[in-house]
Amino acid sequence: MASKPPAYNSSESVSRSTTSRDEVRLMAEEMLRASLTRSPRGSGSTSTTATSSASTSKARSLESELPPSYRRSMPALPSSSRTPMAPNPADLLSRVRNPGSSRPPVVGSESITRESLSRDKASRSITSDAGSSWSSWTSSSASSTATVTAADAKARVRHLQREVEKAQANVSPRSARTGGLFKEACSTDLLFLIDTTSSMYSYIAAAKKQVQSIVSDIKATFFNEAEVRVAVVSYKDHSDNPNVEFLDFTPSAEQVSQFLGRLNAYGGRDTPEDVLGGINQALNASWKQQTKCIIHIADAPPHGAGVLHDLGRMGDDYPSPGSEPHKLTYEPLVKKLIQLKVNYALLRVNSLTDRMALAFGNVYAASSAGVKLLPTNTYYGQVSTGIGSSSIGASALHSGLQFEEMELGITYSHLRHLVVKTVSTSVTRTAGRMSLELSTTPKLSTASGKGKGRGMATDLSSIREDGSSDSSTEPSLESGPPHWDRPGWLDETLVVEGFCPDMVLQTANSLNEMMHSDDNIKLSVTQLTIHARSKPFAAGSVRLASYARTAASTSKFVVKSFKDGSKMLAHIAEDMRIQALCKSFALEFNGLLNIEPPIDFIVTTCLQSKARDGVEADCLSLEPYIDGEYVKYNSNSMFVKEDPLGEPDTFNQIAQAFSHFTFERSWGHFLVNDLQGVGHLLTDPSIQTRDPDRFTLSVTNLGDAGFKFFFAVHECNSFCRKLELRSNREMLVSGALEFRERWPTIEPTVCCSNKLCRSIIRLADSQESTSFPGHHWCSACWPQLQSSTIQWICSAPGPDHEFDLSKFFYESQGQITPRKCPEHTERDKTVSSAAAVGGSLWGRLKAGGPKRSISGRAW
Repeated sequence: MASKPPAYNSSESVSRSTTSRDEVRLMAEEMLRASLTRSPRGSGSTSTTATSSASTSKARSLESELPPSYRRSMPALPSSSRTPMAPNPADLLSRVRNPGSSRPPVVGSESITRESLSRDKASRSITSDAGSSWSSWTSSSASSTATVTAADAKARVRHLQREVEKAQANVSPRSARTGGLFKEACSTDLLFLIDTTSSMYSYIAAAKKQVQSIVSDIKATFFNEAEVRVAVVSYKDHSDNPNVEFLDFTPSAEQVSQFLGRLNAYGGRDTPEDVLGGINQALNASWKQQTKCIIHIADAPPHGAGVLHDLGRMGDDYPSPGSEPHKLTYEPLVKKLIQLKVNYALLRVNSLTDRMALAFGNVYAASSAGVKLLPTNTYYGQVSTGIGSSSIGASALHSGLQFEEMELGITYSHLRHLVVKTVSTSVTRTAGRMSLELSTTPKLSTASGKGKGRGMATDLSSIREDGSSDSSTEPSLESGPPHWDRPGWLDETLVVEGFCPDMVLQTANSLNEMMHSDDNIKLSVTQLTIHARSKPFAAGSVRLASYARTAASTSKFVVKSFKDGSKMLAHIAEDMRIQALCKSFALEFNGLLNIEPPIDFIVTTCLQSKARDGVEADCLSLEPYIDGEYVKYNSNSMFVKEDPLGEPDTFNQIAQAFSHFTFERSWGHFLVNDLQGVGHLLTDPSIQTRDPDRFTLSVTNLGDAGFKFFFAVHECNSFCRKLELRSNREMLVSGALEFRERWPTIEPTVCCSNKLCRSIIRLADSQESTSFPGHHWCSACWPQLQSSTIQWICSAPGPDHEFDLSKFFYESQGQITPRKCPEHTERDKTVSSAAAVGGSLWGRLKAGGPKRSISGRAW
């Protein structure tokens, strides 16, 4: 039995008005008196009972615009109250908000209408900050209060689809953008930088013995599509001859093995060696592949006491930096490696190289590369940017480079494993950088002035966009925490309309239908008023983000916009459909594993500000605000979150299994990755598609290359095995893929009926209200359903009467708050009778009949 909504608890209004309660009460009283004393046009001073009743009705309509706490406290006024000349209520409103103004009253004017009051409120809200006027306000406010009929909504969705098709026609074929991407990213130039003094004999022998296996392993890791070239730089010290020996890049592992066999381990007078001479020779190699790696094997540091080692000046023949015969210093050399996009792996033998690792790591860190020092390093945790742990920061993902220290020790048996791991990590970063370059959208021409932004901010609760932008053009960002409940802090009012996913109930066939066609990912029209902060709190390479709330909800949101107007509504709409499909995958995945809390994706609402004066409207998106620690679990280019040794992260394993599940469940046609978010709530996923014509506007859809990137690094875990997933990397290589055939049906699962929320909830756990049959509410939206309920005066002709109205409900459905009670509201004749009673949704569920399992092949 459905529980009743919780009792109403008065809470601070989301309105940002600075007008005091007393001022509003005074304003309402004067307005009411004015409307009661005015005569209808063309009549004398005598007012009939009918006229008085009409004036009272209009006054009550005006009263209903006020918050309930203000309206309910107004004293009743006698109908006989008269004044010699009735002031214009709009003038009274102006005088209350602007004391001292003396605009003369207009005799005989009609009582203030909803439209004029909305227009007056909006103009003041928008112009409250002269420097941040919102250019999207339409000159005709009547359109903002018009209810969208079902026929209008269908027409708008059809128009959006035409815009999507038009945008897709202008996109180059995916094969032209991503063809050969996997091979290009995985092809590697691998250079061994080896100290070949007498103490390093065993390591030279190990490299010679294992080099062929290393090359074979690298090729096998990347489905034998990678071209691997190997080079060798051998260095000793200045007193040795030859000091440096060099083999340039070659694809022949046999040639490398022969070169290593000719190296003799001897020399080295003092402890430091000519490391810098070896690096200088490495810079002159014929680097060409996208992925470039140096594997540095050494048991002694470079010359440079107090800078590159802690041996003291007495143990160094060239203690001062730059005093060696070649006059080289380390910092310019390392910077040149970074410019070449070379990843650097130092295989640590002992602690003598710890200071060198810190110095080299600091240079890499200064360029926003990732730096990982071993916990056994004396200087662990002292990298200048603070990146010294095993985790890779977001800035490292931007750079695509890494300096990493790895423990080789004195056994050298792990050399092969460490080298292959280093190359895999380097390829991951290269693939990330290359996919980012693919996602860079050219700026559209703004010669006509269209598409220029209004300075409004927008993006995710945390902007996670790889890449960089010109810092000189970046807007100033909000530095402090959000002040959600401070009156006036959300200082921009946006009147927008757009689209949101129309998904509520997940049936046995829902996922199959959505995979079959974009047309089955239903959209609905929404109209909203948003209160946003004019100053963004975060900026990515493409978008800005600002805090926001909607007019009738206490929920927190983020509103997004594009910096340069380079993306249109069609692009945002495709992202929205992708998120809806991901949520459908998640609904089935959760039911199969019965995990709590369920994996979920936030929904995006794509919006467009109202165009004015021929200026093209700006495209926005609205998403729930996510507060907490942001975690990235995988990417569309081989990145996988690594758990600390012995401390597995259960949700990380669930996330990796979810990506694999989407490939298996779709029979190899889809794969959802780029999973990131806070806790179980994920955002901004990518989807890889086998069909080259699906989601072509998504720049993160790499197609077949995306599948290969995932399986090159995916390791099945216990959740993959629990789901009985059969597909694997070996099958992908051979092309003989096998999938699980039958999937059990899950218990009915729903999404919250709030179109701006759509949280996944089990049908048995959802909240229902008899006032809104057929709707299901999550624990966050359920209290707001009743707390926003007020007594509203019906504006229909006839005797005055009130009715209960939940502003939150209508906003949650993307509708304008009605002015009439349900009894007097005209039925939308464009709605089918089945849809009017909700039969369209539940009928399909019942008509399908009970099913015990569904075929993965069926769709």
